[in-house]
Amino acid sequence: MTIAGAKSFSLLKMFLLDCVINLDELPELWNVLKGDMSIVGPRPLLMQYLDRYTPEQARRHEVKPGLTGWAQVNGRNAVSLEEKFEMDVWYLDHWSLGLDLKIIGMTVLKVLKREGISAEGEATMPEFNPQITQINAD
Repeated sequence: MTIAGAKSFSLLKMFLLDCVINLDELPELWNVLKGDMSIVGPRPLLMQYLDRYTPEQARRHEVKPGLTGWAQVNGRNAVSLEEKFEMDVWYLDHWSLGLDLKIIGMTVLKVLKREGISAEGEATMPEFNPQITQINAD
């Protein structure tokens, strides 16, 4: 195999690995096609969190959830849920087609660089529990 062929094979392996890793996104892609989700918007969270939101945080539900969003391209799982909620509300207040296109472009770059995939010490993100967060802040 030539050097160019080896590089092409390595790129193909990386692409296929990314596809396998992202198979968990297929149901969400189906939900986009059905119209239940958007490509860009706040990422859906667990239903058990609904009664934990402040009224301001609950605004994230004013739009359909998305495959990617402003919080994902600005920290993903490396920022706290409270920071994500602030970014979700910022997105609602500043929505535009241009912003959505920017988020899509930034998402592609983040995925290729594999940035912000998990919070420090966590597989993805710790559970959202505002009471514990408030106790730790004091």
